[in-house]
Amino acid sequence: MAKLGLNVDHVATVRQARGGIEPDPVTAAAIGEMAGAEGITIHLREDRRHIQDRDLDILRRTIKTKLNLEMAATQEMIRIALKTKPEQVTLVPEKRQELTTEGGLDVILNLKPITEAVKRLRDGDIVVSLFVDPDQEQIKAANRTGADYIEIHTGAYAEAADWKTRERLLGDIDAGIKLARKVGMGVNAGHGLNYFNIKPLAALGGIEEYNIGHSIMARAMMVGMDRAVRDMVELIKYA
Repeated sequence: MAKLGLNVDHVATVRQARGGIEPDPVTAAAIGEMAGAEGITIHLREDRRHIQDRDLDILRRTIKTKLNLEMAATQEMIRIALKTKPEQVTLVPEKRQELTTEGGLDVILNLKPITEAVKRLRDGDIVVSLFVDPDQEQIKAANRTGADYIEIHTGAYAEAADWKTRERLLGDIDAGIKLARKVGMGVNAGHGLNYFNIKPLAALGGIEEYNIGHSIMARAMMVGMDRAVRDMVELIKYA
């Protein structure tokens, strides 16, 4: 059965906006786990715009499910991952000026450095996932790196202006899921997913984990973190 990986980055975003100590992503992660999330996702960015090293250290010691660390494939981040030992690392592209991750890794163009990063992480007993667009050639390249998983970038699907476009993009995702599983890779998905567009995607099957943050945090502001997480967990299970 598919699982929810709760991304708590935006809790840290609110905290950093004021420069104080609250809200605390560590507390949000604990509430999320109690509400049914089966993993916690954080993105430790080079510029530390939201999640801080302190958050990673405490979450590593307190999370009871699974810690998924999103990060760029830089030497600094690889050293941090090998030291903190999250259960999973998801390698993502990172640009300084972007508000959020804008697309998948270009694995084809960066095959050698990504392959080297994957090897170092897997040698450290860390499961590795690559964040990629639902593109057949990128998925084939991801498989060549030796990564365990892909995480399909669902942003285009989530932001589609009409249902005809969304259905076409859903078909691309479905084809990507089938290809990845055919070559022996696990499949996760994330980016832009909310309480409405999750159902058609989850109904496809084949996705093990949905990493979702922004829409859950937005809903939590209205109904509370516990309720927001439980609602998303139920949608995923229902589909």
